[in-house]
Amino acid sequence: MILSSASGSQSWKFILVVLLLGANFGVEAFKWKVLVSSVQKISFWKAIKATLSGHALVFNSINRFGESAARSLYLDEGHRLKGMAISMVGSMSLIIVNFVIGLLGMLYMRFFILDATHQLEGLSMFWLTGLMSVLCFGTILLILMYYKLSWLIRLLEKIPLVARYRFVVENMERLDWWFLTKILLLSALRYVVFIAQYVLMMQVFEVEINMVDTAALVTVMLLVLSIVPSITLAELGIRGEVSLLLFGMLSNNLLGIIATTGSIWIINLIVPAIAGSVFLLGIRLFRNNK
Repeated sequence: MILSSASGSQSWKFILVVLLLGANFGVEAFKWKVLVSSVQKISFWKAIKATLSGHALVFNSINRFGESAARSLYLDEGHRLKGMAISMVGSMSLIIVNFVIGLLGMLYMRFFILDATHQLEGLSMFWLTGLMSVLCFGTILLILMYYKLSWLIRLLEKIPLVARYRFVVENMERLDWWFLTKILLLSALRYVVFIAQYVLMMQVFEVEINMVDTAALVTVMLLVLSIVPSITLAELGIRGEVSLLLFGMLSNNLLGIIATTGSIWIINLIVPAIAGSVFLLGIRLFRNNK
């Protein structure tokens, strides 16, 4: 079923999903290039290598912890701690996008999908509404922190230990509203690319759910995955369970749902991790020779 779907009349969509992988990491690399420009100017190619290397190095870490440290290996010595600090802005922007769009997806699911025949197993409307309220409050707080970053840093600098390492975060104090918005928009663009990949792959494996419902449920799935602690290597099982729980409400093609989830996981996580490992090996060989 899987092979016939990927090689049949919908095969061009499968190829498009693979090509969108380039757009996915291209946008992320450009975002990191823009982020570290206040610390050190780097080429787009170096940003690509840093992004893939970071992806490979944290493949077994919890919720991609330490990715910024891996990317900062591509910065000059003396700039790496600053690069790690400013990478937090990129991570915050992605979390904000994930939460904002995920909440919109939850709202859509609440009013246009869930009904007497379509219910989330183990989660009543009451608890769903409560969860959405908590997430909404947290999202607003996170957005305020994001746009008041300079104020937050000045507040933290009153702590003696933080003040001692002020040079690491001083670049973050100069980030203006437009710069932060640009980073947020780049994160949103990458998010849209991922949703497009999922919608196309659902069509490849003949999961008959309309595009709007699919996109909304993908945003809910991404929100859940961002909240639940997991390591990338073990994430496939969690993705599979969440996908079946959400998309299983609207389709009986469970094999197609699992095939979609597995394919996206391989394309967006395994393939870039392999490529990043090659770049990391290059760094280690270069340093050993040096």
